[in-house]
Amino acid sequence: MNLRYISILTILLFSLFAACEDAPSLQPPVDEPVYDMTGFARGADVSWLTEMEKSGNKFYNSLGKEMECMLLLRDLGMNSIRLRVWVDPSDGWCNKSDVLVKAWRAQKLGMRILIDFHYSDSWADPSKQPKPAAWNGLNFQELEAAVANHTKDVLNALKTNGITPEWVQVGNETGNGMIWPDGKASENMAQYAQLNNAGYDAVKEVFPTTKVIVHIQEGNKNSLFRWLFDGLKKNGGKWDVIGMSLYPTAANWQKMNADCLQNMNDMISCYGKEVMICETGMPWDDAETSKAFLTDLITKCKGISNNQCLGVFYWEPQSYNNWKGYSLGAFDNSGKPTVALNVFKK
Repeated sequence: MNLRYISILTILLFSLFAACEDAPSLQPPVDEPVYDMTGFARGADVSWLTEMEKSGNKFYNSLGKEMECMLLLRDLGMNSIRLRVWVDPSDGWCNKSDVLVKAWRAQKLGMRILIDFHYSDSWADPSKQPKPAAWNGLNFQELEAAVANHTKDVLNALKTNGITPEWVQVGNETGNGMIWPDGKASENMAQYAQLNNAGYDAVKEVFPTTKVIVHIQEGNKNSLFRWLFDGLKKNGGKWDVIGMSLYPTAANWQKMNADCLQNMNDMISCYGKEVMICETGMPWDDAETSKAFLTDLITKCKGISNNQCLGVFYWEPQSYNNWKGYSLGAFDNSGKPTVALNVFKK
């Protein structure tokens, strides 16, 4: 081997080692987290989210890293998102287009979706079920058509964008019916059942396999549920799932959970339908009590035979710093989740 060849070889080897020395060391690949989006629904209603974001609210994980809220909730173990729909809200939030944006975001994260029709321009709950302004003056048959058309309009917008909700509520906390006075159950149960069925049939027309929920407040009050569902059944009412709200206090959550479990088992036995906790929450600043309550509630729900309790949804956990005067969220005043949400990890 001549000197010239040895010199060239030496230079090449030196360059190779120098390049390797300067190169970043190889790190083992980091495994992407695996998210279980199946089975028992571990969910959150985040209907305020886009409005909160528009107002400048930020969300952070427990280490203080800013994160997109739904992504953060998914990392906390949630696999489902619930979204309310208003007919023609004055400020535009929770209308069809706003719901579509949130549903699209949830689906892109692999999360399952529950759509909650209020059939109102604003809040519909046990104390009020106001008729949308555009539906005033309609006769009853026209009102049924309005319910059906509104339901199909929103759901077809989702369908056009490739979004299929797993569940749809026809009415929100309808313990005394909906769309008062026409559908007030204590005054005309038959008309409430007809309005309910207009929504039910509309859901099935767009999404035949989607489960339709009738959702009632006070999941611990069996007498209320018996009265309402007996009335619906007698009048030909249709539903696939019985939904419940449950909002206990630090002083009574053990009894409310026990009563709710008894009620869920009774609903399954009486009507042969699945059940779900569609709304729950406790004060954010008593996180340890909230954690104990949720742990017990989820354990009871998962223990129901044949997996007939479909899941638990926390209502607006991301609300913080007295947003809209609401204090039953599960984030602290700095925008970080409290330990209460740890129970949603599978």
